[in-house]
Amino acid sequence: MAKILLKWLLSATALMAVAYLYSGVELSGFAAALWAALIIGLLNSLVRPVLLVLTLPITVVTLGLFFFVINALMFYAASGLSAGFEVRSFGAALVGSLLYSIAGLLIDSALEGVFDSGRR
Repeated sequence: MAKILLKWLLSATALMAVAYLYSGVELSGFAAALWAALIIGLLNSLVRPVLLVLTLPITVVTLGLFFFVINALMFYAASGLSAGFEVRSFGAALVGSLLYSIAGLLIDSALEGVFDSGRR
């Protein structure tokens, strides 16, 4: 449970960093970042797998590049569902989702190192 809460807080912080680094993404504060990170996480766990299956042919044709479009759609949809979180355009969603995904990879690897080191 602690790992999930820590990942949520770090993801919200990463979203704040994306908004700070890239002008196409705006957040009104840390509370908005928490809600947006929660919504992005829910969309990525519930809607994204369905979209991945439905768009498998186009993903194969584009050699996997369509995954970036799906990630951007989830990021853009989260901005529409969350107050205080705004993405200016689909291009901004693409760049923002790439930055957020990179931060997510770093967070996952750091948390894996912290929480799995106690099991050895």
